[in-house]
Amino acid sequence: MRWLKLDPITQKRIDRFRGIKRGYYSLILLGIAMVLSIFAPYLAESRALLVWYDGRPYLPTFEYYDMDSFGQEPPLAWGMGDLETEYLRLQREWRAERYFYDRERAEVGDDPAALAALDEKFPNRRNYVVMPPIPWNPYESDFWYNEVLNEIQAVLDEGAEERAEMMARRDGLDELADAIHTGRIHGLLDDVDASPTGDLLGLARSGAMPSLERLGEVPPTPPDFGRRHYLGTDSQGRDVASRLFYGFRISIFFALFLVLFGQLLGTIVGSLQGYLGGRFDILSQRVLEVLIAIPFLYVVIIMAALFAPTFWMLLAIMAVFQWISITFYMRTEMYREKTREYCLAAKSYGASHLRIIFRHLLPNCLTPLVTFTPFAIVGAVFALTGLDYLGYGMPPPTPSWGELIDQALMPENRDKLWLTLAPFGAITVTLVLVVFIGESVREAFDPKRYARYE
Repeated sequence: MRWLKLDPITQKRIDRFRGIKRGYYSLILLGIAMVLSIFAPYLAESRALLVWYDGRPYLPTFEYYDMDSFGQEPPLAWGMGDLETEYLRLQREWRAERYFYDRERAEVGDDPAALAALDEKFPNRRNYVVMPPIPWNPYESDFWYNEVLNEIQAVLDEGAEERAEMMARRDGLDELADAIHTGRIHGLLDDVDASPTGDLLGLARSGAMPSLERLGEVPPTPPDFGRRHYLGTDSQGRDVASRLFYGFRISIFFALFLVLFGQLLGTIVGSLQGYLGGRFDILSQRVLEVLIAIPFLYVVIIMAALFAPTFWMLLAIMAVFQWISITFYMRTEMYREKTREYCLAAKSYGASHLRIIFRHLLPNCLTPLVTFTPFAIVGAVFALTGLDYLGYGMPPPTPSWGELIDQALMPENRDKLWLTLAPFGAITVTLVLVVFIGESVREAFDPKRYARYE
């Protein structure tokens, strides 16, 4: 049973749209991206989706757990365990523990006492952590590249070589871990050519251990799949992929809300202007001329200086101006259509003004609406991105495409191609999809193709 019975002409338009493959598949791709962005906290977040610890599951997405909850030791510089668990580090720690257990298990053989001691030494080998695909939230800074060698060096200075090896294994520094395990690390650190400063940082800078060459860098850092920064980090060490994903959600829903309100209000006002004419048309046109004369950017700058801009405040300010342009086109269309015979016939049958406007005239005046709506969405995305780039958009540290572009265009970051390609690529793909959808909708829903004068 069909719950929604569509008009035959509407069904023809939908079938026509589905036949235009570039628009149809663009709609599917954009729809999938929008749905995924709604679930961003489960796809790009530093909290684990699931932690299996001591035989029971934990869901950190819905509940706060500090480091002591899972027996995690804080980094050396922190000295406290009441902060929230670092789930990505916890995942790596338990993975490293399983590696050491397997290695030592092969060495001890079947000795029951040795196996019992091994079980006690590695109690977390059966625990595991399930992280989101992007294990970074958009506000989290990662200075691991600049800190990890100092942390391992401090442990080495204490003489805890096994712990230093475990830290290296935890962070995927297998070459360094092997050198610590075999004792070769001391010879490398004593060699002036291999380590001019006699520490791990000097070893990384000399190039004697190629896998450490990138360590010691400060953000922004290039893409690193091992660290799961798929698009690198920005100037504050935040994951670019995560900020890009959350920025898409803000941009696309901002544009949709703005265009939905603007096109709806503009269509109603323009239709009434064209249909009623007379004093209502003259007075409303004067009001529109006053609104058009107000410089939009200055209004935003003044409001941003007086109040901290928010999503809804920016939406309200832009909505004041967004609806104006479509009114002129709808007014013109309505002026022309109301002189048609089918409109005069509807009047002669006693149809109400609202029925004539919205039931008879408006379906035949949709050409400007379906033509300009996709460009209005594109314009709204560009407007928010531009405001963010100028510093008058969403307040920091809100994820924003404009803020990423601002970072990419800074003189010191112009050689960081990932900072440039990521936001510009996201904007380009999004706007191309929107334009393809709009072009296909215009072609499929063109009233002149299935005009009905009734």
